Amino acid sequence: MSTSATTARTASPLRHLGPNWYAAVMGTAIVASAGAALPVRPPGLRGACEAVWALSAAALAVLLVARAVHWARHSDQARRHLGDPAVAPFYGCAAMALLAVGGATLSVGSGVVGQGAAVTADAVLWVAGTVTGLAAAAGIPYLMVTRHRIEPGQASPVWLLPVVAPMVSAALGPALVPHLPAGQWRAAMVLACYALFGMSLLATLLILPAVFARLIHHGPLPLALTPALFLVLGPLGQSTTAVGNLADAARGALPAPYADAAAPFAVLYGAPVMGFALLWLVLAAAMVLRAFRQGMGFAMTWWAFTFPMGTCVTGAAALSRHTGLHALTWLSAGLYAVLVTAWAVAAARTVHGLVSGRLLAAPRPAPQPLPAVRVRTT
Repeated sequence: MSTSATTARTASPLRHLGPNWYAAVMGTAIVASAGAALPVRPPGLRGACEAVWALSAAALAVLLVARAVHWARHSDQARRHLGDPAVAPFYGCAAMALLAVGGATLSVGSGVVGQGAAVTADAVLWVAGTVTGLAAAAGIPYLMVTRHRIEPGQASPVWLLPVVAPMVSAALGPALVPHLPAGQWRAAMVLACYALFGMSLLATLLILPAVFARLIHHGPLPLALTPALFLVLGPLGQSTTAVGNLADAARGALPAPYADAAAPFAVLYGAPVMGFALLWLVLAAAMVLRAFRQGMGFAMTWWAFTFPMGTCVTGAAALSRHTGLHALTWLSAGLYAVLVTAWAVAAARTVHGLVSGRLLAAPRPAPQPLPAVRVRTT
């Protein structure tokens, strides 16, 4: 290959487009769906959510095309991403982006495209996202065991991304249950979502101790990676959302004993988990403030402030729906205000980074230590 061809290939703006970009789609879609889930309805909220949903759908379409071009023209770099233990877990974001936009299409976009089209779009994206999520949940840990070389002390909250994808399927699948034929189809969908809930929850419980042990024994994460601490909120808020939504769907799908037990389980599981989520939120926020004081600049990891926070909004809203507690209503509204602020900042900084070209540039190589200089004495 000629030098000019190699240079042009290296200079392509898509060469370094990694799977982490799906986090921006997830974080945008959750703003719309979390707004639709709120127990309160401020004036203008519905229209704003529809606009954000349209933005997330357009971003997903553009990113899917861009990633396809990336794999076609830069397959060497794509394979390198899969072999990198710091990048490969972000393939879970691809599944969650499909699921998040599909769920927002049904909950928000139906007022724009119509109920029938919204159900069809959500069903297609749910199936595609669930299949992709299962592949990531099994495939990325397989690569971590067989291909990646991970040193002690390198555990990261990013490891949660592949295994949380089935939990997103479990949380969004119940919305499709009323649109399925009564009987076997609905029961199978509900139980399949409970199975997805279980596999994601147990996998999360394997990873969280390693992440916390890494923090205790090796200190804070690198500055650019510190926002990833918010990723721990994802399985917590999303599992609370899942059991709440499944309790709603179970009433018309499962026999009475199980349907009756689903609602109490949603509260008895969701309340303690939401309590832990709030505790982790305080810890993660304190670590982020510390990183800011030490000079943390913008990186795509800032999108970790959005989707996990959105799952806490939907989780608190589900608890509010099942308990009727006003405190949970105000908690969901307060968390939503934080979510919108985080999304606005991350989106503005991302647009600026795209315009400047910085976010699509080749990553800078790590600085090499200076060679030791021997001083001869006489």
